[in-house]
This record gives sequence, C-alpha cells and structure tokens, in this order.
Amino acid sequence: MIEFFFDCSSPWTYLAFHNIQPLAKELGAEIVWRPILVGGIFNTVNPSVYAQREAPVPLKARYMKKDLADWARSAGLAIKMPPTVFPVNSVKAMRGCIWLGKDMVPFATSVFEAYWGGDKDISQDAVLAEICKKVGIDEQGFFAGISEQAIKDQLKANTEEVVARGGFGSPTIFVNKTDMYFGNDRLPLIREALLRSKAGAA
Repeated sequence: MIEFFFDCSSPWTYLAFHNIQPLAKELGAEIVWRPILVGGIFNTVNPSVYAQREAPVPLKARYMKKDLADWARSAGLAIKMPPTVFPVNSVKAMRGCIWLGKDMVPFATSVFEAYWGGDKDISQDAVLAEICKKVGIDEQGFFAGISEQAIKDQLKANTEEVVARGGFGSPTIFVNKTDMYFGNDRLPLIREALLRSKAGAA
C-alpha cells in the first residue's frame, strides 16, 4: 500500500502525483490519497523553507528552475514556475479533495493543471467552480461540503499526522505504513520498496 500525502500548491508534488499512478498500477499497489496543507507543516517543523524563499541562493535557484523544467518535460506536463500567485492558498482546494474522498483524483488533477499549467489562482471560488464544472462536480454541493467542520478537521488531522510520522513537506509518501519517502525523485526507490514487498509476500 502507498499513502500519498499531498498539497496541490507544490510543483514537485504535481510531478509525483502524475508519475506515481502508472507505477502503482503496474505493480498492483493501492494508493491512499491523503490531502494536507503543506504550509501547516512548514510552520510546525520546517520554517527554513520561508527563509530560502526570501533569500534564495542564486545558483541553486537557477538550477532548480532548470531541474523542474526537465522533470516536467519528462512527465509531459506543463509547469510554469513561479506562477503569478505564489505561494497560493490551497486550503479550499485541499478541503475539496477531502470532501470528494475516493473520487478526488480527477478534481486534484484539474487543480494541479489549472494552477501549474494554466497559471490560475486556485484560491479563488470562481476558479474552483470552473474546475468543478470541468470534472462534473455540483458546485453548490462542493462549496457547502468544504465549509463543513468535519472536512476542515480532517485536513488538519492529516497534516498533523504526517508531521507526527516524520514528514516535513509535500509530497510525503509511505510504503506499508512505516517506510517514508519524500519527493518526486524518490519514485525509483519506491518502486524498489514495492517490489521487495511483493517478493516478501510471495
């Protein structure tokens, strides 16, 4: 089993979200999608992210932009970095993922595409309404759902859980509950972990 803790506001998460699905399908692994708020993680255990944004190392920042473009090309995704609005408040989108439950993948995919590919501000109700229309979700039900206290509480609980389990950003991925990986570039290691797990179960 794969647990995938994610926030749509991260470009590296978009890559991992896209790339892990065929990998899981190929190896017959179930993905449990766990929406979080990455800002909540940064505030709690990884505030250095904010300092790096305010005073980036120019050479590293330039390479990161190239690295992201290379990965996006490899995955066949459009990623504009930085988007016009960055960082973005993704709380409503992530609550939407919680509310949709097992049906969240088409919505989350469209949120990633709208923000990273379409440069749209996913904090705006109009943008979220447009995404709902695109994937066939009732807008009124969506906005009523994401305002429910239970949905807000679950997003907070997911965020607190990933920190308690050792996570410090998005995406944080667990194989079989305890084996943690961070980031899109760890997918080859996740593949190996899944293959070991399958071999052990055989």
